[in-house]
Amino acid sequence: MAGLIPDHVLDQVRHANDIVDVIGSYLPNLKRTGSTFKTLCPFHKEKTPSFNVNPNMQLFKCFGCGVGGDVIKFVMLWDRLEFREAVELLAKRANIPLEFGADRDRSAAPQKAQLYKLHDEVADFFHWQLMKEPAAQIARDYLKKRKVTMEAAREFMLGYAPDSWDATLQWGASRKHPPQLLALAGLVVEREDGGYYDRFRGRLMFPIRDEQARVIGFSGRVLAGDEKTAKYVNSPESPIFTKGRVLYGLDKTKRALVDAKQAIVCEGQLDLIACYTSGVQNIVASQGTAFTDDHGRILRRYVDEVVLCFDSDAAGQGAAVKSVDPLLAAGLVVRVATMPAGHDPDSLVRDEGPDKLRAVIAGARPFFEFHLDYLCARHNPQTDTGKVQISRGLAESLMKVSNAVLRATYVQRSAARLGVPESALLEEMGKLRRGRERAAEPTPEAEAPSEQPPRPAPLPAEKMLLQLVLGCKGVVTPACEAIDPQWLTSSAAGEMLTMIRQLHAAGDWRGPDQLLDEFPDAQEWLADLLVDFLQPPSPQQAALDCAQALRRRWTQSRIEVLTSQLRQPDLSTEQIQRIQKQILDLRR
Repeated sequence: MAGLIPDHVLDQVRHANDIVDVIGSYLPNLKRTGSTFKTLCPFHKEKTPSFNVNPNMQLFKCFGCGVGGDVIKFVMLWDRLEFREAVELLAKRANIPLEFGADRDRSAAPQKAQLYKLHDEVADFFHWQLMKEPAAQIARDYLKKRKVTMEAAREFMLGYAPDSWDATLQWGASRKHPPQLLALAGLVVEREDGGYYDRFRGRLMFPIRDEQARVIGFSGRVLAGDEKTAKYVNSPESPIFTKGRVLYGLDKTKRALVDAKQAIVCEGQLDLIACYTSGVQNIVASQGTAFTDDHGRILRRYVDEVVLCFDSDAAGQGAAVKSVDPLLAAGLVVRVATMPAGHDPDSLVRDEGPDKLRAVIAGARPFFEFHLDYLCARHNPQTDTGKVQISRGLAESLMKVSNAVLRATYVQRSAARLGVPESALLEEMGKLRRGRERAAEPTPEAEAPSEQPPRPAPLPAEKMLLQLVLGCKGVVTPACEAIDPQWLTSSAAGEMLTMIRQLHAAGDWRGPDQLLDEFPDAQEWLADLLVDFLQPPSPQQAALDCAQALRRRWTQSRIEVLTSQLRQPDLSTEQIQRIQKQILDLRR
């Protein structure tokens, strides 16, 4: 099967990671008792040790709760990892290069290893800047203002990106990291006309780590600048970083999550650091990213309940509502903590102490109570229209609850609060479900020809030019300067080229992702267009040739239209002369 780790590599990983050493590093109270080792089981509460580790068999077993297995199984249970992730962690611990069954995985492994190494080293570079460099005083002053101690800065490896266009680039060169690797990691940005510049400049740096505590990206907070400067700049996605699969701080807080069986979810890194250093450690931060199904599944591995702890303003309440669907779908119980006015978790801990935050968390309400109040504040429940909007909003969320018992409980409570029979909410949910099922199924009407004419097939020159613009460096500017919008057709390629030209002229062109957002129905076509594209020897000249081909085609088409106009009867001499002049101008 693709991606399987060969048996001989698994054996090597197991032999290199003695189970007593590994478990002892997690459980320092592991003690020898005869030929085995014992301690209290970390997977259930007990007073008498029943967790046994057998060094000869390289196995563990708890006679209290029944869990057992080899060293890989222990790491899976302790760190809440998938099998492959646990093997990767143990392989790294023993400095064993991994081999995978799939060619794709095997070829990607060296690149990922380079990226992990690079991120680890640049985190040290940023951290050294913060702790030692005089120019980083602005960052140290900011941390002092936010009551973040240097001990906390060291624990979370906070850093400072120098206020320079090439400090990270020059550091990379000194460490023999090629700029292409820095660009792949998102640390530098490639200029369209050649060269690179630093992505993070003059910012307080937060290393983003995966569940195995490997640095995979960064978030940089601005310290000085105008109002147009983005407050936070984050690493773009890379072969090792997918923002929808990462929760800030989870590498440090996962054991606290397991022990509490509850995850407090805050928005920002500073919220998490303030809570963690004050003793509230069963917490993760979303980093302002919309919650995904992956986030829900990750949290479900650690906890049964999530408490959303966002700002008390309208934006914070809206964020809580938007975050809940993936959590409900994962089968988690969700509550919402209402922060005192003007406070976020960071400021509340700083001003009133961690006990105040704990009290707020303890008073968190079930999500559907919060949601009903949220909807009632936006729609008048005394009017028929308001009741329709409120019931529809509740039904939308209730449908996301995967656990049948929880769903029935929430329906009962929501109906009671709204003052309607449970059957009414269930009927509304049924309508929504049936509507979505009908929308998902093809119908004769849906399969019938649309009233709108279909897009014409793109011209060969349009397709080639789009391939060159998206697939080759340094082509966007000459291509946009060479083409006239009127030469392009209304095909998908023509409309994409028109959009690229408009964005480029406004200085807003960032890359193909913008096309995927604007033309979601053309994603497969775009992938087919680019997957087998081979760059020609001279991409810029090829783009100019395409532009000339489009111009010639448009010119010929325009001449044909004008010629047909000349055949119309009853044209005046002036009209004939004007059309003939247009034809002559086009032929020059």
